[in-house]
Amino acid sequence: MNQVPVEYELRLAVCEKDKIAAQRLRYIVFVEELGGDGPLVDHDARLEKDEYDDFAAHLVLIDKSNGDPHNVVGVYRLMDSDMAQRAGQFYSAGEYDLAPLLANNRPALELGRSCLHPDHRGGAAMYHLWHGLSEYVAKHGIEILFGTASFHGTDISSLAQPLSLLHHRHLAPESLRVTVLPEHGVQMDVLPDDQISRKEAMLQIPALIKAYLRIGGYVGQGAFVDHAFNTTDVMLILDTAQMNDKQHALYTGRRKGQKT
Repeated sequence: MNQVPVEYELRLAVCEKDKIAAQRLRYIVFVEELGGDGPLVDHDARLEKDEYDDFAAHLVLIDKSNGDPHNVVGVYRLMDSDMAQRAGQFYSAGEYDLAPLLANNRPALELGRSCLHPDHRGGAAMYHLWHGLSEYVAKHGIEILFGTASFHGTDISSLAQPLSLLHHRHLAPESLRVTVLPEHGVQMDVLPDDQISRKEAMLQIPALIKAYLRIGGYVGQGAFVDHAFNTTDVMLILDTAQMNDKQHALYTGRRKGQKT
């Protein structure tokens, strides 16, 4: 049977209904699917939320096929320096020392709570989110993108291959190398480089992290074990000025320097 093509709309959340729909999608993914929890998670209303939501911008992907203007199936939470100042800090400052990254005084944007509804993975939805993100970055003159991305589970030994590969082969340069806070941080170089199976490691690395590696992304020093969310987090960092033509095309859907 032929499926009806999905019609997507991508925009910033403009009302409380948009934000609630984004938080409900996050509940489906981070709580129901991945087993996470948190002090502000509302299980009765099925909303995954925290104290940063009211200060951030929310990029939402809408599936318009059922006529619901708030049918959010994809989301990115965006926080620039001004937003972070109003919130008190960046979200990821609770996991990493961001001083090396922020000392550059280059326009930076934190990406958080990125997720897609399970029914919309593996197709055009991620392309729409990335294209919208690239337009937002260009419009606001952002140079550095950063944010945590998660492995499911907190057993570091079971993640030895992917964490070691990220550390040995994708570590950020010193000028951007943030370091995990010691309270819940672990070293990522569990294995020496010559004991890494790239094939095995890449099979364990989530699609979002692999996507950032393809466009020239780095990782910070160390991983953060988040027992509340049942995840092991790594910091992803992307310097948009260092992307080559091929990486830029993957990120934006067009060649570097091509007019929009």
